[in-house]
Amino acid sequence: MKWPILRAFPSFSPRYLRPFIRICAQRSALTTGKKLHAMVLTTGLSTTENSFLFNTLLHLYASCGDISSAQKLFDEIPHSSKDSADWTSLMSSFSRQNRPHDSLLLFAQMLEKGAEIDDVAMVCLFSACAWLRDVGVGSQGHGRVVKMGFERRVKVCNALMDMYGKSGMVEEMRRVFTEMKEKNVVSWTVVLDGVLKWEGVSNGREVFDDMPHCNEVAWTIMIVGYVGNGFSKEGFLLLSQMVFHLGIKLNYITLCSLLSACAQSGDVAMGRWVHVYGLKMMGMEMDIMVETALLDMYAKCGRIDTAIKVFECMPRRNVVSWNALLSGLAMHGRGQLVINMFPRMIKEVMPDDLTFIAVLSACSHSGMIDQGSYYFDSLQSVYGITPKIDHYACMVDLLGRAGRLEEAETLINKMPIPPNEVVFGSLLGSCNSHGKLQLAERLLQKLILMNPRNTEYHILLSNMYALAGKPDKANALRKVLKTKGISKVPGISSIHVDGQLHQFSAGDKSHPKTREIYIMLEDMIQRLQSAGYVPNLSAQVFPGDDAGVELEKEQALFSHSEKLAVCFGLLSTEPGKPLYIFKNIRICRDCHAAIKIVSKIYDREIIVRDRNRFHCFKQGSCSCSDFW
Repeated sequence: MKWPILRAFPSFSPRYLRPFIRICAQRSALTTGKKLHAMVLTTGLSTTENSFLFNTLLHLYASCGDISSAQKLFDEIPHSSKDSADWTSLMSSFSRQNRPHDSLLLFAQMLEKGAEIDDVAMVCLFSACAWLRDVGVGSQGHGRVVKMGFERRVKVCNALMDMYGKSGMVEEMRRVFTEMKEKNVVSWTVVLDGVLKWEGVSNGREVFDDMPHCNEVAWTIMIVGYVGNGFSKEGFLLLSQMVFHLGIKLNYITLCSLLSACAQSGDVAMGRWVHVYGLKMMGMEMDIMVETALLDMYAKCGRIDTAIKVFECMPRRNVVSWNALLSGLAMHGRGQLVINMFPRMIKEVMPDDLTFIAVLSACSHSGMIDQGSYYFDSLQSVYGITPKIDHYACMVDLLGRAGRLEEAETLINKMPIPPNEVVFGSLLGSCNSHGKLQLAERLLQKLILMNPRNTEYHILLSNMYALAGKPDKANALRKVLKTKGISKVPGISSIHVDGQLHQFSAGDKSHPKTREIYIMLEDMIQRLQSAGYVPNLSAQVFPGDDAGVELEKEQALFSHSEKLAVCFGLLSTEPGKPLYIFKNIRICRDCHAAIKIVSKIYDREIIVRDRNRFHCFKQGSCSCSDFW
C-alpha cells in the first residue's frame, strides 16, 4: 500500500494519520501501519497527549496478529485513556492466536480495573471458555450476561451456546437457544454442531431439517457429521442435493472440512470425489489448503503412495504441506524416507516445531535412535526452536521403544518443563514392551493423579501383571476400575465396503451377516492353526486357571474386532483386493501375529490403522517389522 501524500507532507499532523491507520487495520497492511507508527513516534508526542492515536495503533497491531506490539502499546496507554474497545481488541487477538488463557486473564483484569464490560468482551470470554472447555468460568459469564441484560444480544447468545456445545452441555445449549427472542442462521448452526457432536446424526438431522434457512456452513456441518460417523451414503445424498439441486458451489473451507472428515473415518471414496470435484472446479492448480488436506486424507486413509503423488504434483508447497507429508510417512513407518526428504524441505521452507514432531515420530516408529537424537539436539542449536513437551514425548517414546528406559527416565527428570500425561504414557507403553514392571507401577501412580479416568493405563499394567504370572494383581487392578464405575474403552474396528462403513467390537454379533462372518472366522482360525498360529493367551485376564478358562480365553481372542473385520472383508470383496481396517485403539499382539499369517494364506494386502500408526501386512510380514 503506497500513499504518496505521506511523503509529500512529512510534517503531517499525527491526528490526521488516524483514518490511514484504520485503513491499514482493515486491510491487514501491517508494514505500512508500522511506518505510520514510526511517523507518530518521530513527532516526539507522548502516549498521554495522543491516546486516541495510540488506541488506533493498538487496534492495528491486534487485528494484524502482532500481539507483542499490541500488548506493549496496551501497557503504555494510561488506564484512564483505555476504553472497552482497547481491552476487547487485545482479547480478540489472543483468541485468534489460540491463547485463551491470556484472554481470560485479560477479562479478569477488566473486572479488577472496573473497565466497562460490553457484549464484545463477553463474546471473547465465551470463545476462550469454549476453547478450554471451561464450563465453570463460562457459567459465571452466563450469569453476568443475565445481570447485564445481554440475553437479547444474538452474538453473545451464540457464543454462549457455542461454549456449552463444545463442552458437552447440550441441555444448557438448547435452553439458551429456546429462550432467545431472536435467532439467526448462526444460532441454528451452533446448535446443529453441538447436537451432531454429542447426540449423533439422527438428532442432528432433525435440527437441520427444522432450520428455516440453511447456509453453506450448515450444509457442510451436516455432511461432515454423516461422513465422520461413517454414514457415507447419507453424506453423498446430501452432498449431491447441495451441489446439483441447489447449485451451491463448494469453497475451499467446505472441501477441507469434507477431506478432514474423510481422513477421520477412513472414507477414501468420498475423499476421491472431493479430489475430482476440486480438479473440475479449481483446475489443476487447486488451493494449497485443499491440496494439503488431500494428501493428509490419502495418507490417513492408508494410501500413502497416492499422498506422495499429490504432494509431488503441488505447484507450490508451504510448511503445512511438508508437515502433512512427513507426518503421513511417519505413520506408515517410512522413517528413512522422512530423513531423506528433510534436506529437500529446508531448501524450500523453514521447518517449524510441528516438523520436528513428525521427524522425531518417524524416527521413533522406525527405531532410528541416532537420527532422532541428532535432530532433537539440533532443535535449539541449529534451528532456534525451543523443545516443547511434544518433542520430549517423542524422544521418550524413541528411547523407550528401543529398550533404553533408563535414558528415557533420565531425560524426563531433566526436562525444563513438567512432564505431562503423554510423556509418562509413552514410557509406560515401553515398560509393557520390555517387561519393566516396577517402573510401570511407579508411572501408573503418577498417571492416575493426572487422569484418574483413563482406563488404558490400568489395563496395560493389568496385562503386565498377567504376563508376569500375577493374575491376582491383574484382577485386583481391574476391580478398582469396576468399583469406581470406570469402564474400559471398547475396541472398535471399521471397514468400508461398497460405500458403507461396517463396524465391529469384540464378540460382536449385531451385523446382518453375523452367521457368514463366524463361519468364515472358524475356517480362518483352522487355516491359521495349520500354518503354525498359536493364540497368545498370556495377556488375557480371566478368573480361574482350568481348561475351561483356557478355552474361554481362546474364544475371546478369536473374536477380537480386528479378526471379525478381516473376515467380513474377505467375504465382501473380490479376491486379491487390499483390505483397509481402522481401529480406535492399539492393535493387540495376537491380532498382529494372526493377520500377518492371514495376509499370506489368503494372498491379501491388509492395511490396519490403529491409534498410533499403520501396519501394512503383506505375504506374512508387516511394514512395522514388529517394531511397535
